[in-house]
Amino acid sequence: MTRPKEILVPTTPHVEGDEDIGEIKNIVGFHIRLAHGAVYRHFTETFSDLDLTQKQVSVLWLVDDHPDIAQTGLAKRMRMDRATTMAIINRLQKRGYLVRGKSKTDGRKQTLNLTDEGRTALASAKVAIQEHENWLKSRFKQKEVDLLIELLSKIHE
Repeated sequence: MTRPKEILVPTTPHVEGDEDIGEIKNIVGFHIRLAHGAVYRHFTETFSDLDLTQKQVSVLWLVDDHPDIAQTGLAKRMRMDRATTMAIINRLQKRGYLVRGKSKTDGRKQTLNLTDEGRTALASAKVAIQEHENWLKSRFKQKEVDLLIELLSKIHE
């Protein structure tokens, strides 16, 4: 049974005059959600021609950085469950972007590697990511970017 394609649902952008949000303005999680929505909207706009999701791009990039990576190793690095990881890998394999193989060191594990088409897709994605990163980082000074990464890392690590 094939799974439905991921549906991208952007959040509502800022509207002039909606600044009065009361006490919720002091809720960190609320601001993280708003920031995530803005970043996600821009990402989906930037990637609309590539037909790739954020997770798919991350998988391609990690597989490229770690040839012969096991599916379990990929899932751990992406902090995703095995089922979600396998679904993404299946979609990318179906598109001809990566191939599964047998591990040379552990016959129970499958390895992942990019195909030429996968490397081409990743190269295009990296160009789009650079555009997206430029847009995002343009809001900050380099020192602030470094601090932002440090602070956000404290949440997810």
